[in-house]
Amino acid sequence: MSEKLFIFDTTLRDGEQVPGCQLNTVEKIQVARALEALGVDVIEAGFPVSSPGDFNSVIEISKAVTWPTICALTRAVQKDIEVAAEALQFAKRKRIHTGIGTSDSHIKYKFNSNREEIIERAVAAVKHAKKYVEDVEFYAEDAGRTDNEYLARVVEAVIKAGATVVNIPDTTGYCLPDEYGAKIKYLMEHVTGIEKAILSTHCHNDLGMATANTIAGVLNGARQVEVTINGIGERAGNTALEEVAMILKSHKDIKIDTNINTQKIYPISRLVSSLMNMPVQPNKAIVGRNAFAHSSGIHQDGVLKNIQTYEIINPHDVGIDDSSIVLTARSGRAALKHRLSILGVEPSQDKLDKIYEEFLKLADKKKDITDDDVLVLAGADRSKNDRIKMEYLQVTSGMGVRPVASLGLSIAGEKFEAAASGNGPVDAAISALKKIINRHMTLKEFTIQAISKGSDDVGKVHMQVEYNNQIYYGFGANTDIIAASVEAYIDCVNKF
Repeated sequence: MSEKLFIFDTTLRDGEQVPGCQLNTVEKIQVARALEALGVDVIEAGFPVSSPGDFNSVIEISKAVTWPTICALTRAVQKDIEVAAEALQFAKRKRIHTGIGTSDSHIKYKFNSNREEIIERAVAAVKHAKKYVEDVEFYAEDAGRTDNEYLARVVEAVIKAGATVVNIPDTTGYCLPDEYGAKIKYLMEHVTGIEKAILSTHCHNDLGMATANTIAGVLNGARQVEVTINGIGERAGNTALEEVAMILKSHKDIKIDTNINTQKIYPISRLVSSLMNMPVQPNKAIVGRNAFAHSSGIHQDGVLKNIQTYEIINPHDVGIDDSSIVLTARSGRAALKHRLSILGVEPSQDKLDKIYEEFLKLADKKKDITDDDVLVLAGADRSKNDRIKMEYLQVTSGMGVRPVASLGLSIAGEKFEAAASGNGPVDAAISALKKIINRHMTLKEFTIQAISKGSDDVGKVHMQVEYNNQIYYGFGANTDIIAASVEAYIDCVNKF
């Protein structure tokens, strides 16, 4: 009989810490419901004490989903724990996730403390959380660099205090897989009372080993994994949920099961990518655009003879449907609504009508409408209340001609126009924009991503603009890459 592995998703907490990827409460609820449909066991909904927005998100997510456990993060601080308990008041199943750093580096430099005092603080935090909820998870931050003997003492103490789950984070992504696996094994063998709690992995990808470390932990006794959709998260990211799920599904010899409905992986991947304005790299395992593409002649020949020669995963198993309804300018609202539903978006009739209008405009410009196009359209109305909007853009450029852009903006309903030249069409357009805005802004990062591969494709532009020593993030999408660039810059400006 297979053992159960609990999937703890932290897309809405650790994943949302990526700069420029913050979601509002409505968007978080949309992701939470998609996670529930996916089959995750625990949703870490936020860090309630950190902001009123996070506090409110935990409350609303608790109301919106039914069977997953809702988890709130805290430090080993009484106030944090009390605020988390209040935020979880509507959760059907609730968990407080509290903890403290255990590595010598954290103890000395972060807390200016000692090992014995850290154990006392850890135990006190668990006992305080236990007053509010039965299900208490403890995290030993930087466990990856904590020596095993001391870590075992901490784990034993918090289990004795009432922790039901103990998280062993490789916070800096430093461990090698055999080292991390050995750490979990050591705890399984040396902690008195270990059978009373579940060990959890929480691995970061700084050295590209998050998934490998997570699987090593599972093979050595961990029965919860902390993961995010698309592997998003602090710095280089977290362990990707889709990678763990498909590793366990593909390796039949590993007798460990999850509740994950793998056919919902691709839709939620695209949903999170769209809402967070965070592109999925084309070669990303499982959900990347090229994950099931074959360009080598030898590979193509093998796949045509037998798909298993080069594909160990059936695309249908992750929700990529070759025979899905193709959207064109002749598609109706029903087809569009069906595609949005598959992607986890359930718009109201009014919103569907608006999306459909934009869809028809795009369909007239493009041969094929992709899932990413549809999600971009579904998110287009997020800018409807922006103070600054682009009215028109005209650019003249060519070989031997200095590019010139004419731009019209509406700012709080008032019309403004400007023209400027530049080193290229995008530079000219942004120079015209700066003439109207007339503030000292510095472009720090400019990234263009094509959704598919056609010359008529929608281009996504991501920007970082510095203003008053603050960094602002912007996003634009358009079949005209110059217009998309201006939209991204305006998105930045609207935020300050």
